[in-house]
Amino acid sequence: MGFGLVGFDGDDTLWHSEGYFRAAHAEFEAIVGNYVDLADAGLHERLLETERRNIKLFGYGAKGMTLSMVETAIALTGERIGAPDIHRIVELGKAVMAHPVDLLPGIRAAVEAVAREWPVVLITKGDLFHQEAKVRACGLADLFRRIEIVSEKDAGTYARVLSEFSLEPSRFVMVGNSLRSDIEPVLRLGGWGVHMPYHVTWAHELEHGLGPEHASRMASVELPAQIPAAVVALAVRAGG
Repeated sequence: MGFGLVGFDGDDTLWHSEGYFRAAHAEFEAIVGNYVDLADAGLHERLLETERRNIKLFGYGAKGMTLSMVETAIALTGERIGAPDIHRIVELGKAVMAHPVDLLPGIRAAVEAVAREWPVVLITKGDLFHQEAKVRACGLADLFRRIEIVSEKDAGTYARVLSEFSLEPSRFVMVGNSLRSDIEPVLRLGGWGVHMPYHVTWAHELEHGLGPEHASRMASVELPAQIPAAVVALAVRAGG
């Protein structure tokens, strides 16, 4: 039977994203550094802890990051941070929401090549408004059979999408930069994965439970141009 569907992640797989968040974090660090000794404050750890705690309330993306930065700044400064600096933090979040959508070099050709052989879908997570804006601006929407913007990428989410296509997980392969969100849930369902690491990754996405026993169901590539051959190789391994 072979593959019946190929999924693509959005952020840092199709277009650049994490770099803009990193830049906002650097500016945030400079703001808080006017109030506390950053060497003693554990700023990165405190912010990550706050972001993880708030995911269930605010979801992923720039809005959740911004609210978490405000909360962290207030806590670390003992509520001494001034309103102008709170405003600066909010503006950092707005800037991330408005960043240009720059495609990874070669990704359009890669998606087009895969789409000539199999139906392709976009499965991306994050803030609905922000992700919708990225999809509109990316110039790739016409290539996808379907676009799914989800609040979380877990086994349940992938199972729902596949059930709506009446497709067994063994006939699905997911392409993405995150082992945690793009690859592990699909492999645990019995699907396949193509991992294309991005040069920077949010610490939360670095955590995963994959081991050597999962290696046979996934491929790793360094560049978008290598994606089509990796999907073909997995299709052969899958039996057609």
